[in-house]
Amino acid sequence: MTFPPDRPRRESPVARVGRAPMQPGRERSGPPERRSLAPRSATITVMIRAAFAAAKAMKRDFGEVEHLQVSEKGPGDFVSHADIKVERVLRESLLGTRSEYGFLGEESNEVKGDGRNRWIVDPIDGTNNFVHGVPHFAISIGLERDGEIIAGVIYQPISDELFWAEKGSGAFVDTPNARSRRLRVSGRKDPAQSLIATGMPLIGKGDHPAYQRSLAAVMEQTSGIRRWGAASLDLAFVAAGRFDAFWEFGLKPWDVAAGIIMVREAGGLIGDIAGQPYALGGPSLLASNFAIRDPMVEILSKA
Repeated sequence: MTFPPDRPRRESPVARVGRAPMQPGRERSGPPERRSLAPRSATITVMIRAAFAAAKAMKRDFGEVEHLQVSEKGPGDFVSHADIKVERVLRESLLGTRSEYGFLGEESNEVKGDGRNRWIVDPIDGTNNFVHGVPHFAISIGLERDGEIIAGVIYQPISDELFWAEKGSGAFVDTPNARSRRLRVSGRKDPAQSLIATGMPLIGKGDHPAYQRSLAAVMEQTSGIRRWGAASLDLAFVAAGRFDAFWEFGLKPWDVAAGIIMVREAGGLIGDIAGQPYALGGPSLLASNFAIRDPMVEILSKA
């Protein structure tokens, strides 16, 4: 084949989009080569590259999940070698690019950093799903600056969905079939027509009777409830309008850091179940669109 003067021959492989088979020996680790249709800052680019790098080993381990060595941190709360490995890759990638930043992850000691900037990372949000072979889990990376979450990336390596948001720039999702689609929370106003997500307390943790009361109250007044076991994806789905609201008790900073900026930049609200401002590590979290927030607060406050 001949090329015109203004189209030189490519020496490197062309980036692929979608799920077509790769050449033998090549492994798909995410879509870093895709051009975004929305402008990405250098910070978001660093976060996305770190997530894709960490996803390589994660997908290999998920494919061999029946052989995965698992230890128990407590009843119903598992940590796998994959968690530790993924967090190590994220830590090296993020601090290798922003060495002065702090780092808070679920599986390792905190790095204090410059006191202003801090990466907040959940290497595998949905570990229980992961170790049981359920393909619903994500890498979650948030960036906190001066006490405020300003950027977030949530990557689901099995569905190859990449959610990302930055303060003042909006929230977006990249999929194998669509690039940089703007996220907006749903417009539903009636709880009876709304789909609500939640997270349940594990064995030996949380106030089970109190949660059961809140669950019963929401069940009575909404069209359905989903419990999928990955808070970061629950929040991303609220931002995408797939869920109309999400509530849970006892979430850690790494569970929600990326998700809360996602919801806010998609036009949603983040607070606690009493309608008050939410602080990282607070006892309860409620994410919703504007119209459903007050009805949800009323339902949960009466539970």
